[in-house]
Amino acid sequence: MQDDNELVRLVLGGNQQAYARLVDKYKGKIFAYLYRMIGQKQDAQDLAQEVFTKAYFQLGKFQQDRNFSAWLYRVAANHCLDELRRRKRTVKTTGEEVELIEMETPEEAFLQKEQKQVLLRRIMDLEEEYRSVFVLRYIDQLSYKEISEALALPMTTVQMRIHRAKKKLRESLEEGGTSLYEMSQI
Repeated sequence: MQDDNELVRLVLGGNQQAYARLVDKYKGKIFAYLYRMIGQKQDAQDLAQEVFTKAYFQLGKFQQDRNFSAWLYRVAANHCLDELRRRKRTVKTTGEEVELIEMETPEEAFLQKEQKQVLLRRIMDLEEEYRSVFVLRYIDQLSYKEISEALALPMTTVQMRIHRAKKKLRESLEEGGTSLYEMSQI
């Protein structure tokens, strides 16, 4: 299997199939990131398509000694933040959730789903700068270095924003009567 940088070289050489392989590889991750940032499935799909179109036309600017996935996340993050600024509205979740764990009883399943929805609503209530790093770290599971590269932020800024996001999330959950311990059981 070809690595990302080799595929980028092929695309820059005119090979459209190579870009299709990159899109196939990252479309799920980019959609998931955008969905968590926007909260609307259709909007996230539209934005993902725009991100891949934008990335294609900016591929000549990609520094091939860098990590392609971090660069692509940066394109997605910037595009998403531009869209959120353009809308200047509060983002709400749609309630479309994916069950991650099979439950033993319907009551437990209901409680877990309810807790996930509460957590996702609280994440969506975070300011964009905190939500972005939190989602990349704890949902998309990127390293601090990858987040730093993806968002073009110093590592210390990423660490500080993640710390503040967790603090704000903890405070928000505790105000609502839910502890982080309960949420960690999800």
